[in-house]
Amino acid sequence: MRRVQRTAQISATPAVVYAFLAEPANLPRWQAGIVAAERTSPPPTEVGSTARVVLELMGQQVTAEITVSEAETDRRLALGASVAGMGIVATLDLEPRGGGTEITLSSEVRAENIFMAPLERMVTETAERDLDASLARLSAALTGD
Repeated sequence: MRRVQRTAQISATPAVVYAFLAEPANLPRWQAGIVAAERTSPPPTEVGSTARVVLELMGQQVTAEITVSEAETDRRLALGASVAGMGIVATLDLEPRGGGTEITLSSEVRAENIFMAPLERMVTETAERDLDASLARLSAALTGD
């Protein structure tokens, strides 16, 4: 398993940030690589909630089901998916900072079988590049920057 992480400041409160993150339809607005998303379980977003996403992955569009594995309102959201033999968990931790939010976005990538193990590093490197872009897009979506 490989893990990458980035932290950024957003000039919106944790409540505003969490509400935006907890709505699956917002994923394409901020998460790099996601081109479409829809909720597949009823609101509110809580542990066990699901969504379907379409990802642009290595030049191809792939559909994946995501499941919320952790949901602590205004503090933490974790989403898990299995995509093409890779298990991916994205975790978003929110901390109030100076009237805004410090957000830490981490991604864990795990090959689900021996055949995918050689690709684990490449998928992790792609995820690492996407973290900064995703945080910048999130800030822009919430603050208009």
